[in-house]
Amino acid sequence: MPDCFSKEGLLWSMLNGDDEEVLIRLTRIPMRRSRVLSFVAVVLLASSVQAEPATPKFIPRLLHLDANEGIACGDIDGDGVKDLVAGRNWYKGGDWAPRPLRNIEDWNGYVQSNGDYLFDMNGDGRLDVIAGSFIPTEVYWYENPGEEALRLGKQWTQHLLADTGNTSNEGQLMQDVDGDGRPEWLVNSWKKNVPAVIWRLVERDKPAENGALFDFLPHQLGETGNRHGSAIGAISGDGKADLLVGQGWYEQPDHDPWSKPWTFHADWELHASVPMIVVDLDHDGDGDLIHGKGHDYGLLWWENKGADSEGKLQWDEHMIDESYSQPHTLAWADVTGDGQPELITGKRYFGHNGRDPGGMEMPCLYYYQWNQPELTFKRHTIEEGHVGCGLQIVTTDLNEDQKVDIAVAGKSGTYLLLAE
Repeated sequence: MPDCFSKEGLLWSMLNGDDEEVLIRLTRIPMRRSRVLSFVAVVLLASSVQAEPATPKFIPRLLHLDANEGIACGDIDGDGVKDLVAGRNWYKGGDWAPRPLRNIEDWNGYVQSNGDYLFDMNGDGRLDVIAGSFIPTEVYWYENPGEEALRLGKQWTQHLLADTGNTSNEGQLMQDVDGDGRPEWLVNSWKKNVPAVIWRLVERDKPAENGALFDFLPHQLGETGNRHGSAIGAISGDGKADLLVGQGWYEQPDHDPWSKPWTFHADWELHASVPMIVVDLDHDGDGDLIHGKGHDYGLLWWENKGADSEGKLQWDEHMIDESYSQPHTLAWADVTGDGQPELITGKRYFGHNGRDPGGMEMPCLYYYQWNQPELTFKRHTIEEGHVGCGLQIVTTDLNEDQKVDIAVAGKSGTYLLLAE
């Protein structure tokens, strides 16, 4: 520790919170009055700079341009470095050049891809791709061909996982619903009054002909409750993950969730984001809800006020931002490094080919810091004018510098955004 009566000692004291002795020490430092005041200004500036948490800046890099809107992250080639998968291509971590993965048809201004997920389907230690689409009813998995084929740029073998029989597919979620450590597959429909189904990866006694170690088995939660918007999270108060959709929510049973229908609560009518986010924002022990109006202006959070006398959940609505449209996909991750997650979202660029309210306005991507004492969000710009969202947002350290980076795929392009 420096001498407490030196200029260095004063600086050390102020930067370490010893404010009570600052004036006393100033009177004992042999400096002219003008130099004292200048020194105080420098010390105060240094102290304030250290006190303010750093605001991350992101450098956007265009990786590819098509209308694909799905993206995922994982170590594809087994070299210990994270890679990206986005529609027709995968991108090797480090050089980020596009490498072939699969062919996907275009449709009505879209690429028939609205959800990419990584899972080792055949137990060979390599990540395969499970992918959904808008209109086709099939769900396929794409087999990772291994090191030499990846090096040569060969495409991956396509295998049918299931023909769901369901079309009008708004988006896909792959998330552990029942807490057994293995994710389930959920397809959200933009239509209401159609069945809600969760598909389970159930381990086989022996591999299938295509090498798959898992069957893809459906469980219908209900016959008519669905619609644009989906989330997995506990809102009923029992700690079990529930399914939220555009028309309300399905309550997970107390036990044996795959042996019976789930109770449906038609508590709202939304045209919401995929996904929505369930998180206890106000720290009162229940799940609050963050959602965007997927094809309109409005990003909101709903404060869970608990059930009324009839058992229906009550909500207070709070607007976060309504300055841009189509916040169609949301992510919840700590991009600032302060230990508290932030909300990441932006415009789903050309979600309906420019026909939505605000659809012709610029792409944009933001993160929002949550202020728990004030129950408010503060917006920060990630990028404006070039980068928008599709249907998934990757948030992870992609270049091993201990900072959270972002990757998105949409009709404005597939972008990597590395944190400075």
